[in-house]
Amino acid sequence: MAHAKNHDYHIINPSLWPFMGAVSGFTMLAGLVLWFHDVTPWVAVVGLLGVIYTMIVWWSDVVHEAQVGDHTPVVRIGLRMGFILFIMSEVMFFSAWFWTFFKHAIFPAVDDLSSETVATWHAADGVWPPTGVVTFDAWDLPLINTLILLLSGVTVTWAHHSLIEGRRNNLIWGLVFTVVLGALFTTFQAYEYSHAQFHFAHSIYGSSFFMATGFHGFHVIIGTIFLAVCLLRATQGQFTPEQHVGFEAAAWYWHFVDVVWLFLFACVYIWGG
Repeated sequence: MAHAKNHDYHIINPSLWPFMGAVSGFTMLAGLVLWFHDVTPWVAVVGLLGVIYTMIVWWSDVVHEAQVGDHTPVVRIGLRMGFILFIMSEVMFFSAWFWTFFKHAIFPAVDDLSSETVATWHAADGVWPPTGVVTFDAWDLPLINTLILLLSGVTVTWAHHSLIEGRRNNLIWGLVFTVVLGALFTTFQAYEYSHAQFHFAHSIYGSSFFMATGFHGFHVIIGTIFLAVCLLRATQGQFTPEQHVGFEAAAWYWHFVDVVWLFLFACVYIWGG
């Protein structure tokens, strides 16, 4: 009786995964440094595999905790708040790329290499986009990708409402459509990149463009995997109308990806191009 649970909180059992995640993350970082210095890529690969394995087993434990009833209403509130804070950190992350894009677009600069010492920068002399950069037509493939992401936002919302209303088949089909649309977006963006007439190191425009849209594309891939896992769990009946925090997190993440793309499309492709 002394050890009987008399509260709504979840006291997590001791776990090896935080330590393993930290070691794997450090190994991957150190490996990337070695790779960038042309030493070896395999340390980074080992670290990446360790990170992926840690994520799989750790999140498997979280899913198991939900299935055995550890995720009480109070715990679910904490999980939601934690994920909201994570999304806020992602907003700050993308703000950096928008900041550098707007800074160089509003105050374009060119480096003066006439000096024998160091290059000097003149904010008033530059043009945006830089001379020689042929930008993408915003009303071509970028518009199609915008419509794809907007449609995927509709399908994931349909899936969410279907889950709340207990319509499992509609939940599954909504997730299927969303995952397919996410994969289609990634395919089109890869095709777009392959036809770019500028490169990452070509100019500040190329660096800003590929960092902002590339990291967004990476988030789309992560979100697609996130939703694919939710699809697998949905087919196994692991979500209920009352308890589906994992699906809520995936849906919120996907809507965040949608909103970021709308800003990228408006600011980078239309205004910045």
